[in-house]
Amino acid sequence: MKEDQIKQVVKEQYSQIVEQAGQSCCSTSSCCCGANPEAEAMLAGYTKEELAQIPQESVLGLGCGNPAACAGLQPGETVLDLGSGAGIDVFLASLKVGPQGKAIGVDMTPQMVKKANALAGEKGYDNVEFRLGEIENLPVADNSIDTIMSNCVINLSIDKSRVFREAHRVLKPGGRMVISDIVSEKPLPVAMQSDMNAWSSCISGALQKEDYLDKIAGAGFGAPEILAEREFYVESGEGSEMHRLYSITVRAEK
Repeated sequence: MKEDQIKQVVKEQYSQIVEQAGQSCCSTSSCCCGANPEAEAMLAGYTKEELAQIPQESVLGLGCGNPAACAGLQPGETVLDLGSGAGIDVFLASLKVGPQGKAIGVDMTPQMVKKANALAGEKGYDNVEFRLGEIENLPVADNSIDTIMSNCVINLSIDKSRVFREAHRVLKPGGRMVISDIVSEKPLPVAMQSDMNAWSSCISGALQKEDYLDKIAGAGFGAPEILAEREFYVESGEGSEMHRLYSITVRAEK
């Protein structure tokens, strides 16, 4: 499976989400997709009160956690969201860091970045910025970020080690990374790993939990800590066998 091929499929899929907001992003059952965005967001861990504070158009039901609620964000901090989509986590973070802080989103899908920046301008979010870029090559300066977040996005990357190295590079010393993502109980079947629809549905790129945590540590972070965990099942594509996956939220410090 080629990296550029997967990225193109993911871009196309998430471009369609922007154009057809409110529709499901996939045909399989997973934590990062849903036909009812608000209901899916609440299932992932957002509260109705949180969702009421941010632009409704930023809620697409694509996440598997609520990293902004677990990151301990403080007024004046600079926050970076990897794979920010329409901006749900960035907008929530901006409220926590306040006017003296800054919330930055990076996404590789031009339509997502355009939508998110338009929402920020229309709603008067002066401490918010969205940048076009890849999480493997962040358009962010070294040692400039207090907190990194990500929500069901890193599993879309083939080179997760590089993503974590980039995260480590841009964090200030003592900075923290709080991410929600999908991991697997055991290796995924080969057929599932090569299923393009399952890639864009946050399934095929899932690593085993131990491997995922090892890659975080291998990038230079301190021992990662699992803050939350929820299991769910998907069909493996091989007969009627079900495969167990986990939605986890992890914290690690530089």
